[in-house]
Amino acid sequence: MEFNNVIKEKVKEDNYKVFALLSRYLNNTPDFINKEEIEEIVNCGVSYEYAFGLMLAAAFGLDTVDNVDDKELFNQYFSNMLHKLDANEYYDNPYYKNIKIPTIKINNSELKYEKYKPFEGFVCNDIIRTEEGRQIPQVGFFQTEFMFPAVLENDRIWMTITPNEIETMNVDKACGNVLTFGLGLGYYAYMVSEKDNVESITVVEKNQDVIDLFNKYVLPQFSNAHKIRLIQADAFEYAEQHMSKEKYDFVFTDLWHDVSDGMDMYLKMKKFEKKSPDTVFMYWIEQSILCYL
Repeated sequence: MEFNNVIKEKVKEDNYKVFALLSRYLNNTPDFINKEEIEEIVNCGVSYEYAFGLMLAAAFGLDTVDNVDDKELFNQYFSNMLHKLDANEYYDNPYYKNIKIPTIKINNSELKYEKYKPFEGFVCNDIIRTEEGRQIPQVGFFQTEFMFPAVLENDRIWMTITPNEIETMNVDKACGNVLTFGLGLGYYAYMVSEKDNVESITVVEKNQDVIDLFNKYVLPQFSNAHKIRLIQADAFEYAEQHMSKEKYDFVFTDLWHDVSDGMDMYLKMKKFEKKSPDTVFMYWIEQSILCYL
């Protein structure tokens, strides 16, 4: 038992260390990896993921050759953490193909395209949790520049449609009469509206500027715009006062920017599930939030 506790503590320490290192990298210098340097390593016969990992580890100050602990950390996390993504696969997404975003601003809200630089790192999926409790973040990068739509509020990126959003939206499970909290660029509403087994999508959004941008520039491009109903309201007030009366089949919540600001809202919204026992509830990046909790 004591031996198992030692292992658990070591795994927990490793989790904290990896998250701390990645957090500093992603928040401060996600584009520091140089194309020429990484391709020089790749030319030695290794994958882009492995070369990317070596450069990250070196930047983190890890000695993956002579230090046993650092080498184990690299082997346990980095090989399952880093992914070279195919830009064409995401550009082939129905939303990317069919919805064009203009560059436009209304008050404090703005629509525009942002970009990832070649080999810029970013979160690309939910955290993976192993049987022994290791929590492995998922970090992606493209070999070329990648453009993606974004909503900015007060000059801060609030909602994007990147590989992370595409991989974590739980579109496949939506059916019947759907309710979603949070509009953003309407990615979830669009993808769900294209499903034959979805009859309607009610979107609750608090920000009237975001609604106005969506109504004028995005919704007219939806082939099934008739399925969409927009309600300007606070999500938690709507969940408490109206959600159970409408008898939705499926509810998806996407109100937060990331895990750090999402945990409290996630727990608050979970309390309203008991009001609608026959409804299926899902939440954006729920797996990652649960790892943090």
